[in-house]
Amino acid sequence: MDNVRVLAPSGMLGAGWDHATVERGIALGADVISIDGGSTDSGPYYLGSATAKTTAKAVARDLRSLFTAAAGAGIPVIVGSCGTSGTDRGVDWIAGIAAGVLAEEGLDLKVARIYSEQNAAELKEHLDAGRVHPLPPLGELTAETLESCTHIVGAMGHEPIVAALRAGAQVVLAGRATDTAVAAAYPLMKGMPAGPTWHAAKIVECGGQCTSNPRAGGVLATIDADGFTIEPLDPEVACTPISVAAHMLYESADPFEMREPAGTLDVRDARYTALDDRIVRVEGSRFHIADQHTIKLEGARITGYETVSFSAIRDPLILADIDAWAQLMRTMITQRVGQTLGLADDEYAFDLRLYGHNAVLDDLEPESGPPREVGVMLLVNAPDQATATAVAKVANPLMLHLPTPGMNYLPSLAFPFSPAEVERGAAYEFVLNHVVDCDPAELFRTELGEKTHA
Repeated sequence: MDNVRVLAPSGMLGAGWDHATVERGIALGADVISIDGGSTDSGPYYLGSATAKTTAKAVARDLRSLFTAAAGAGIPVIVGSCGTSGTDRGVDWIAGIAAGVLAEEGLDLKVARIYSEQNAAELKEHLDAGRVHPLPPLGELTAETLESCTHIVGAMGHEPIVAALRAGAQVVLAGRATDTAVAAAYPLMKGMPAGPTWHAAKIVECGGQCTSNPRAGGVLATIDADGFTIEPLDPEVACTPISVAAHMLYESADPFEMREPAGTLDVRDARYTALDDRIVRVEGSRFHIADQHTIKLEGARITGYETVSFSAIRDPLILADIDAWAQLMRTMITQRVGQTLGLADDEYAFDLRLYGHNAVLDDLEPESGPPREVGVMLLVNAPDQATATAVAKVANPLMLHLPTPGMNYLPSLAFPFSPAEVERGAAYEFVLNHVVDCDPAELFRTELGEKTHA
């Protein structure tokens, strides 16, 4: 093939798009549709609990749009990081929705499922053999950390996806994968050069984010021997050299380099040229093959159970010195929890955040004047849910009536809901930021199903 056209309808499956933009991509000659199904952006809960951020109805709507378009054009569909975090449960969840959509539409498409979830016992063998290495800022991995994870996934590169396509898959539902691997797999399989392919994949990973209107739909990347072009699928939207080049800054530690399992994308010499007022041409991208193929591990574990409470302050006397009030609140909560529940400081934890004051920036907040109103969020973490809720209940009267030291009356603050305490359940944290030296497909398992019939 002289070139390969990759249609990226959106940055995430389940986010939604105008089906007309997908139809336009097909009309422009798309050879493959690729879309990311998840990320670590939304925090460790989705990996730790193996649940999805998106709803089944939204995913079904998007898959229907993709399957009907792809089947009519005879091109494959690739979905990466299924179920948000790419766990085995996430892959099977998307596969179940896909089967329902295919049956309803009467479509005959062969579906491959690529599983990326890892077994702690097997990873310990790699650890013992010295094949696991930390990424900053974490240190050396221990077996205890692996065993503490509720779920561990490996972020695959393009190779398992290419293998599934070569085996005849028309729909590939992959577990955790790099965002770029999902878009790079088909062009690489068809012989497109690695530099332009990986760079184009990085630019299209979030659909229309590289355009003048990220809300308007996806993009089409055309990759050839010398570079690639990017075109928005909405005719009223534009790509510019700045909007395209700027996407190398998105979620990247280095604006010129990006590491993949197989090597490193290098865009130092890339040139961005506007072909017209909507389309951008990029040339000069390179890809350096790594001496050792590596797979990044992601793992999450339970850190405790959380209960949250929220109240609002508009009392000008409190707001005049809200930081002193907050410090008094922290002191009073600690004292009363010790008195009433008999808990030591290391048996629970809580966080007090002042929304409307400094909840986002904390000490970096540049505004110094008193706010007009503040929302006070109390987040309690304890080894069990009952203890977390008990601490929040002890804090309840303080969240409603705590005066400043200079007040001779009890103020009445505002709870927005009743009861004031909301149990959030298990809380998770990411504990793995490590890579494993291995072969490209060593950590992944593929199941290729028969064609799905109505």
